Amino acid sequence: MEDWERDFEWLRVRHFVKDMVHKEGLPDLETVLFLIGVQELGQLPKEKFTKEEKQDLMHIAVCTLLEPEGFYRFEGKDGDGWPHWKELKPFNIKGADNQEAYLIDKIIQYFDKYIEQ
Repeated sequence: MEDWERDFEWLRVRHFVKDMVHKEGLPDLETVLFLIGVQELGQLPKEKFTKEEKQDLMHIAVCTLLEPEGFYRFEGKDGDGWPHWKELKPFNIKGADNQEAYLIDKIIQYFDKYIEQ
């Protein structure tokens, strides 16, 4: 995907998420990852999510996004319903900007099933 295409599609995803959560401002990458994690978890907390749970939710999102690429394999859910993956190969894309662009591409693919083209 070319940079201008990624920028356009990423903006489209961010507007979609903003409209879904009814918040002001466009969500950043961490917020989108958090929301994907909540979606994949499939349950809301009785109280607020703790800081550790929020980090775990972003990890769920990353594993979900990278599983089709062979980085992770879904192992199942624990007694509390939280999913777990096994790392199959390291995510060794060099450079923070390249890693972010790769994740954004995967997020765009994830949201393609929700956003009409």
